[in-house]
Amino acid sequence: MKEPSSGGSRKGPPPIVFLLLGIGALWLLFTQLPKLLGSRPSLPAIPAGASLPGGGGIGSGAGGGIGTGLGILAQRFPQEASVPAGTTISIDGSTSMVLINEALKTSFLNSYPGTVVNTAATGSDNGIQALLGGSVNLAAISRPLTAAEQSKGLEAVPVARDRIAIVVGASNPFRRSLSSSQLQQIFRGEISNWSSIGGPDRPIRVLNRPSVSGTNQAFRELVLGGADFGKTPNITTLDRDATTPLLRLLGSDGISYATFDQVADQQTARVIAIDGSMPDADSYPFQRSLFYVYRNPIDPAVKAFLGFALSADGQSRINAGIKGP
Repeated sequence: MKEPSSGGSRKGPPPIVFLLLGIGALWLLFTQLPKLLGSRPSLPAIPAGASLPGGGGIGSGAGGGIGTGLGILAQRFPQEASVPAGTTISIDGSTSMVLINEALKTSFLNSYPGTVVNTAATGSDNGIQALLGGSVNLAAISRPLTAAEQSKGLEAVPVARDRIAIVVGASNPFRRSLSSSQLQQIFRGEISNWSSIGGPDRPIRVLNRPSVSGTNQAFRELVLGGADFGKTPNITTLDRDATTPLLRLLGSDGISYATFDQVADQQTARVIAIDGSMPDADSYPFQRSLFYVYRNPIDPAVKAFLGFALSADGQSRINAGIKGP
């Protein structure tokens, strides 16, 4: 047998391939290594004022201004250094925002002499209709906008947060708390006697707010889970969305609901605990946001008013106003 010749052709890549690979490795070493050593992966930046999960968002507590989301809103609506004399803001909407409206009105007029702020409180739905009809340039509402309302160019700005309180008359002998389930059954007409929940043997007279009320709509979502109010004879829907007359009608057998800060210090009514919590507790179940709504494109007068409402001074006025005198 013949031995293989040592001078025969070799198999494998030609030397030029190894040369090119070496040059490529040197290029990577000198151009990319500094970048790899000098940089680290970074996470997207969090916008100033944004809140993290588990944080504030719109404020906490039994009422008051907005919390950690204030920074983002304040960037959209910065406070004006001056506002032209004659600038007019007209507000209509929720009775739950009467104290807020008046507190901001007084301070806005003092801060910007010569301006005009007109306020009314005919209910959230009526405020929206007035805004769409052009008779006001700002609506105050105690519920979120619907998709249909948003499609008409309306935009809501949260300015405060409150709680819906359950109230009975001061002379009502019922002195216990209610569970969320019991409250649902009362307003659906399924419980109609105080004796069914540990009270005296007498009918429960339910006083409901009118459907134009944002508090009515918020109550239906928060308490009834979106279901309708009952139609039983013991449930009466009032014609006007006004808290003071409602409280006077409670007597010794009535029950109703209202913004907590409007009833906390009332002498004619008493607030009932729900699931063992009063409205000033963090665990209270029926909380909601309060909004100002404008129509796009935004009116400069409205932008100035919102800028003031979202400023530190405005939020201070809201916190004071929402607590009442």
